[in-house]
Amino acid sequence: MNGRSPALGQYYPAKSPVHALDPRVKLFLTALVVIGIFFVHDMALLLAAAMLILVLASAARLPYRWLAGGLRPLLFILVFTFFIHVFFTPGEVLFGLGPVTATFSGLRNGIFYSLRLTLVILFSSFITGTTTPVQLTEAIESIMSPLKRFRFPAHEIALMMTIALRFVPTLLAETETIIKAQKARGADFESGHILRRARSFVPLLIPLFVSAFRRADELALAMEARGYTGGEGRTRMRVLKVGTADIVWLAAGVVVVAALVGASWVI
Repeated sequence: MNGRSPALGQYYPAKSPVHALDPRVKLFLTALVVIGIFFVHDMALLLAAAMLILVLASAARLPYRWLAGGLRPLLFILVFTFFIHVFFTPGEVLFGLGPVTATFSGLRNGIFYSLRLTLVILFSSFITGTTTPVQLTEAIESIMSPLKRFRFPAHEIALMMTIALRFVPTLLAETETIIKAQKARGADFESGHILRRARSFVPLLIPLFVSAFRRADELALAMEARGYTGGEGRTRMRVLKVGTADIVWLAAGVVVVAALVGASWVI
């Protein structure tokens, strides 16, 4: 695969130490890092976490451009987060724009919280970029397996979560295709007031929903044709096992997150 920008949740096949890790360890480390970032209150430490992303990307052999491309679908949320802090945080006035004013505190908070959200997205993308959907299913089911004694459908829940994650890049790519097709037919998604723009998306949503239901029906037929009847009695070709490398990465991750959070409270 080349270094093109990915769709959100897309897997990047490569041979690396990160790809080889137990998916349960990667899930735990991802959750630990994401939670830890929300406890970091210093800009310098957030920048240190950003440097950590570069190190992890090199270890996972994920191209930087490919990794950053995953931010594109969420760019609106990042920009919205930035401006909502700039214009709605009280403090010393930076400049005025009609009835609202931007403040120095808002600018600082906008940069900080936008960077925090960006780091959360990038760290989360490592789990989908280095773990196949099958491995994710096995990891989630393994983590939830103790609940099976209470008749909790661990396998079915894990399968649904993985299928939903798997179809995110497919639906995003199909949305882009439909938008281009509608624009070629003269559709306008950008001009006019907000209500007109909302109505202009109706020709986009209808074929997208039709395509999503068609894909769901095809998937159900394919699973039924292959004899899928649920998780009861299923065997696995690859049994998950935590190795020495997994323990080393787990310990290193805990130490790094603890250092970031601890330093944030000390500073």
